[in-house]
Amino acid sequence: MSLFVDIEKRLGEFCLTAHVETQGGTLGLLGASGCGKSLTLKCIAGIERPDRGKIVLDGVPLFDSGKEIDLPPQKRRVGYLFQNYALFPNMTVKQNILCGMRRERDRNRREEELKRVLRLCRLEEVERLRPRQLSGGQQQRTALARILVSQPRLLLLDEPFSALDSHLRDKLQLELRNLLEQFGRDTILVTHSRDEAYHMCSYLAVMDQGRLSGEKETKALFADPGSVCACLLTGCKNIAPARKTGAYEVEVPDWGIKLQTAQAVGEHIRAVGIRAHQFHAGTEQNCFPVEYRGEMEEPFEWIVEFRYRGQSSAASPLWWRIPKDRRPVPFPAELGAAPEDILLLYA
Repeated sequence: MSLFVDIEKRLGEFCLTAHVETQGGTLGLLGASGCGKSLTLKCIAGIERPDRGKIVLDGVPLFDSGKEIDLPPQKRRVGYLFQNYALFPNMTVKQNILCGMRRERDRNRREEELKRVLRLCRLEEVERLRPRQLSGGQQQRTALARILVSQPRLLLLDEPFSALDSHLRDKLQLELRNLLEQFGRDTILVTHSRDEAYHMCSYLAVMDQGRLSGEKETKALFADPGSVCACLLTGCKNIAPARKTGAYEVEVPDWGIKLQTAQAVGEHIRAVGIRAHQFHAGTEQNCFPVEYRGEMEEPFEWIVEFRYRGQSSAASPLWWRIPKDRRPVPFPAELGAAPEDILLLYA
């Protein structure tokens, strides 16, 4: 399976510029609300028409502005799971799923495919119920089953967990991930949640104010976000402007310190990030006197706010996360971060 997307789309003052190629598995589009993630999916599905560019699925052009190709949604064989699942409220689970096979005239094939998908999505016991009688997870699996019976070449998931209570999400993420593995086709998942992205996606592409370019293996992106936007979206709490002062050294004026880095510093460095759990006492490098400002208890960790002694009064305090069983008494006078934990961030 392969998908190539290189499109532009303008809506009023908002401009979408998306370039991405899938590498198999589940690709996540990670970005804040309103950045253009859902619009990208709608362009791929044929719900929205790009102003220019190409969309090619398995060598078949779905859209090509230069060649005036624009296949209608029903001919693209792209399944789209909406945020609210869009189930028909007066139909049973079975009837909703059969809507995905409207063009299949062979009754035996319809029944065989229905049974297969009911079994795959674990819906056999609720096939006669209506959507209002289902749990959130059952509604999600019903909507997904309706898509799968049409045998799409590509599956698009638009914030698939947004309609669920938080206590259900982790369980359903695991269920959906296993289901997608059995589905065996490429999937694109839109999310603003770093946890969903990390749990569900093999690769991630970050979207910022309508711009989407390239993708990176999920764990590699979290280890080295590369940009301020990606660093924020992957959960980094401590980010500040920086400038290069050496091949492996940066100055962070807001914090009043210089940091040694494991990576070579590029000429166009914009900022640095340090994840809140990467601070330690007594490190050999990047260790500086600190002043503690406050703390907040979480179920399994403490969040401790601190400032470097030479830090600008206008700069926000930094966060240090400590597992409850490792909380030091008293807090150390100095905190440091290893060079390999300094994230270099560019435009």
